[in-house]
Amino acid sequence: MREAAFVKQNKDKWLKFERVVQNNISISPSELSKLYVELTEDLNYAQTFYSNSETLAYLNELSVGIHQKIYKTKKESKNRIYQFYTKEFPLFFYKYRSTLLLAFLLFIGFSAVGAYSASADDGFVRLILGDAYVNATIENIQKGDPMAVYKKANQTDMFLGITLNNIKVALLAFVAGILAGLGTIYIVIQNAIMLGSFQYFFYEQGLLWESARTIWIHGTIEISVIIVAACAGLVMGKSLLFPKTYTRLQSFSQGVKAGLKIVISTIPFFIIAGFLEGFVTRLTGMPDWLAIIIIVSSLFLIIYYYIILPQLIHNKHAKQLHQL
Repeated sequence: MREAAFVKQNKDKWLKFERVVQNNISISPSELSKLYVELTEDLNYAQTFYSNSETLAYLNELSVGIHQKIYKTKKESKNRIYQFYTKEFPLFFYKYRSTLLLAFLLFIGFSAVGAYSASADDGFVRLILGDAYVNATIENIQKGDPMAVYKKANQTDMFLGITLNNIKVALLAFVAGILAGLGTIYIVIQNAIMLGSFQYFFYEQGLLWESARTIWIHGTIEISVIIVAACAGLVMGKSLLFPKTYTRLQSFSQGVKAGLKIVISTIPFFIIAGFLEGFVTRLTGMPDWLAIIIIVSSLFLIIYYYIILPQLIHNKHAKQLHQL
């Protein structure tokens, strides 16, 4: 059967499933179970004949909603937040892997642009970072303490200020997605070029390793979750540009909800990054091996949570579907 015919044949049934999930309609357990079995059959068929299609992605998303409705308890679980971060969100985020990759490639690409521009134009670093910062850093380098900027503020004040500012940047990257994703892309470009020119500045001063081992103690998580927040903005922008079978308003509404979930997932990581920058980064005298352990551990945490865990939970969910 051609995919278009398959969709036409089952569209009304799938829309009924959607209403049950999205409007939280109460139906008998037997009827809900019957709907789930039918949906599973359609999903298996789509996996066989329409792999990597939008129909398969749509049915997979719908099956997640039905599955959650079947196994949802009457009383809200006391560990609702724990369930969200460890199970619900990773399963939900699986379908946005390609958007996350796009956000990552944009950031890496424009970081390279920033570094190249700094190498080609002596005044570019001052234009991007500002004369005050560059002059202060050069002064610190001459004093033999290039990373002194991280030691000036009170630890607690620095932790709170940086954490709140990073969350603000994440929310801005998300909200800017309302401009069809262009606002989010602008924020990615802005931050990426700043990072690239910043790292080139220290390279030019002969302090690339000194700066990297210090800055990336907190920067590994901080930059990573800014990229995740950009992913949220691109998800919202994509929902406006490509509504698929929904009206543009329905698609946008779903895009906003999806993007907001993604942003919420970053909050614990911004707190960790703020703690590291406020209390750990300032310890510039720590041995290299300890700094490397912190950086590698931070990178693994991000990769595991946003890439590996969603894949593991998705595979587990798919296995459960086949067993029903």
